[in-house]
Amino acid sequence: MPVWDRPVELGVTRQSGTDSAAAFAELERGVHAALETYSNVHRGTGHHSIVSTLLFERAREVVLEYLDLDDKYVVVFCTPWRSEALKAQLKPETYHVVSSQEIGLPLGLRALAVERKALPKGVPVQTGGDAVELVARHYIVWADAPHKHEAGTPSIINVVAFAKALKVMQHLGSDGHMSQDARGATASAAATATEILHDDELLGVSGRELLLELRKTLVGRDLPVPIAEGEGPYINLDNGASTPTFYPIWEVVRQTWRQSEAVQHEIVRQAREICAQFLGASLAEYEIIFACNTTEALNVAAQSLGREREGAAELVVLNTWLEHHSNELPWRYVPGVSLVRLSVDHEGFIDLGELERLLREYNQECAHGAKRVRIVAVSGASNVLGSFNDLLTIGRIVHKYGARFLVDGAQLVAHRKVEMAKQGIDYLAFSGHKIYAPFGSGALVARKGLFNFDPAERVKIESSGEENVIGIAAIGKAMLLLQRVGMDVIEDEERALTQRALQGLAGIPGISVYGLRDPLSPRFQDRGGIIVFELNSVPHNLAAKELGEQRGIGVRSGCFCAHSVVRDLIGIHPIRTLIGAVGLILAPEFFRLLLPGLVRVSFGLENDEGDVDALIQVLNKMASAPRSRSNRIIASTHNGTPRLPHTCVQNRMRDYAAACATRVYSFVQPDFGNVRADIAIRFERGQGSFCQRQG
Repeated sequence: MPVWDRPVELGVTRQSGTDSAAAFAELERGVHAALETYSNVHRGTGHHSIVSTLLFERAREVVLEYLDLDDKYVVVFCTPWRSEALKAQLKPETYHVVSSQEIGLPLGLRALAVERKALPKGVPVQTGGDAVELVARHYIVWADAPHKHEAGTPSIINVVAFAKALKVMQHLGSDGHMSQDARGATASAAATATEILHDDELLGVSGRELLLELRKTLVGRDLPVPIAEGEGPYINLDNGASTPTFYPIWEVVRQTWRQSEAVQHEIVRQAREICAQFLGASLAEYEIIFACNTTEALNVAAQSLGREREGAAELVVLNTWLEHHSNELPWRYVPGVSLVRLSVDHEGFIDLGELERLLREYNQECAHGAKRVRIVAVSGASNVLGSFNDLLTIGRIVHKYGARFLVDGAQLVAHRKVEMAKQGIDYLAFSGHKIYAPFGSGALVARKGLFNFDPAERVKIESSGEENVIGIAAIGKAMLLLQRVGMDVIEDEERALTQRALQGLAGIPGISVYGLRDPLSPRFQDRGGIIVFELNSVPHNLAAKELGEQRGIGVRSGCFCAHSVVRDLIGIHPIRTLIGAVGLILAPEFFRLLLPGLVRVSFGLENDEGDVDALIQVLNKMASAPRSRSNRIIASTHNGTPRLPHTCVQNRMRDYAAACATRVYSFVQPDFGNVRADIAIRFERGQGSFCQRQG
């Protein structure tokens, strides 16, 4: 008998009803707790990034425990498609696999436990994002395993759900499977795909009123975090990395994974229609392949191009120096394809004259021999400078010279209206985790007939993405909510916050802001809510740390997976880049902190004027604080400091993260308190390391 169908004991209280209902209740409690503190992993600096990173890394331990393996193995989380590609490079006896499909949850995950010594060297099967430590023009320093094999933002919440389900099964003392019958038994009420996707408690509310109401439903909105003066609300200013979610989207996920396969298939079908309509890409002209994130979607596009042949022509991808690694590295590794870069100005805008000149030289005048530009691949919005390029004009120029137009829409889709057909966009890639649907799905939308895969491979790619039904459902719901708010409302709100932030930053001595800074500029309408800056006396990584500790503000520091544009902005010489690359190989932990970079804030739907004012207030305080000579020197060279100070608040943040992880992965009574109570319990038992007792 599957464990989901047997009576279950959670904590010390035996639950009434079927085992499947109780198991789902415990699963959902843990995932909801993870969503309350969700952020990007590994790269962020705020409380929520610390917690999400801990949850993600503990999930690896859960998988090893479930498989009864020791630490000579390392766990790699990936999609079914990426899993098959990685397994093809391994000997069967060197790895074990656990699948979310095997336990009956529609998460689209594979956990590969691989012997460390057996992991393949060299270029990973998919490239981009967190797979690298440093990118230069002619060389790359790859990240260590397992991150090297997990390109792009991982499916953090899905991984947590997967690990939590494994622990539930271990807790029940047997392996199990969530069968279709068991799912049906746990559904609170029969529901159609249309009801699941379209109905919510805010139905009938729209425009700015809906935006204000949505903010109230932010998952984790009222959860306090430890800061220097006690505790306070977490302020997420790292939306460019990943966005949290709202209760209407979480409710769709809860309903979706409880449904029969027939209903889930219908949810995928309807979500595809919603996506096409939202992006102005009629399904009569376009097709959608779901992937786990933008990085995987762009790898699909690059691999499709690699199978394309056109007589004696040598294919070229025209890229820019503005790109995120995920829209650069996949093109670098397409066999037989050259990568040519377009310049951008200091405000992050493409030189349209140069674009037309290069296309004319390659495709009309044949000035470069047999080389022909096949794809122009640009970011819809820069993740560093917040610039929105003129996609309509770019599309016209690209098609004028017989090329195809690909847009990296990761920073675009949640912030501006997209009309693919009207703008002449042939391919568009985006991620759910940047549009308030952090459940491990994204998509590549392309004109029909542009994919070059044989039927069997095409089926594998499509089924891999569609296995993550909850991620697709979340994207569908998120797009419906964005549509109901109105992209014009979102644009106006974001512009007002950006203007307020830039005006506040301009009044702080010793701060340099990069990109478009003048709200009166005619270009300001094409500037989004991403702002990068540096303090002349505070290294970027120390500044980010202090923002978190002093006021609970989560930001990002470093080069934001866009090394080329950041190096160009701050004037890093190639020799320094080479020294950094050697240092990362010889002493990675030390040099990782020392690398140059900036601080980035990025706005989302949950942010308001109070968040901006809090940022400006704490930056004013930081800018006026006395600094050591060494920190002033390091900051003047744009480097991070290799010796971040250990603080009292840091200890409390560590305890906070541990308490949050306990809430997610342990089995607790239903009335077990919140994180504040959990931290208090740890302190009373002497397990905490508070410098003083707060709040």
